[in-house]
Amino acid sequence: MTAPSLILLGQGGRDPRVAQICQTLCGQVRELRPGLDVQVAFTDNPPTALQMINKLVEHGVTEVVLTPLSLSDAFSSSEDLAQLLTAIRAAHPGLQVVASQPVGPDPRLLGVVDRRLRDELRRRRVDDLDGLVFLADGHHDPRSHAIIARRARLWSTHHKLPTVIAFGGDHGPSAAEAVRSLLAQGRRHVAVGSWYLGPTDDFREQAQLAAEAGALAVSAPLGAEPELVESIISRYVVSAMDLVDLEPLLTEQQPVRHLTAVSA
Repeated sequence: MTAPSLILLGQGGRDPRVAQICQTLCGQVRELRPGLDVQVAFTDNPPTALQMINKLVEHGVTEVVLTPLSLSDAFSSSEDLAQLLTAIRAAHPGLQVVASQPVGPDPRLLGVVDRRLRDELRRRRVDDLDGLVFLADGHHDPRSHAIIARRARLWSTHHKLPTVIAFGGDHGPSAAEAVRSLLAQGRRHVAVGSWYLGPTDDFREQAQLAAEAGALAVSAPLGAEPELVESIISRYVVSAMDLVDLEPLLTEQQPVRHLTAVSA
């Protein structure tokens, strides 16, 4: 049997670079798992997840794993995702579809934040820091905020620098408020590490406000990096196993489906 298809669910948005990052990640997963059917869908742009699944079902696909490319949502139980799964199942009653955990907040991604920030510090010729801001894409789930805060503390401990967390959107405190709070403590060399996948409108606004508030550097979003590909595959493997039919094992001792095709 073939492995379940994988749909990477990205945000999309007005900036084409955001969608391109999702497409690049899709290509990288295909390179590492050439036997795996990998597609991209978006929440804000076509093709939507339902449009992509319609095409897959037309080609005979019966099992699908959705992997959200969200960095600040730590759970696959958000209301929007639940509604999406309900709509998909209503449209295709015979389809088995599950949502994996989002790629974030995988702690491996902190290494990407560091690389991006080092690049920006070199570009701006900054070689001394005494304060950091961890800027995360905002999310309404307080549990996700708590996990992001733990990632920020881990990042702060690693660098041995005082760190203030900031959130995009209206989830606050903003990047500018975080920068000003460090400056008010007597810090003079503050930089911002960005926990965003791509240059969304919200990221660009937060980055500009942070710079205006006195940040010496704001790192670029993570983009398509190997750590993200590893996280995608890990999330997929765990959820694909949820689709495995164990009944043959209990009755006829037949091999479990999918495992050789999706092993990490």
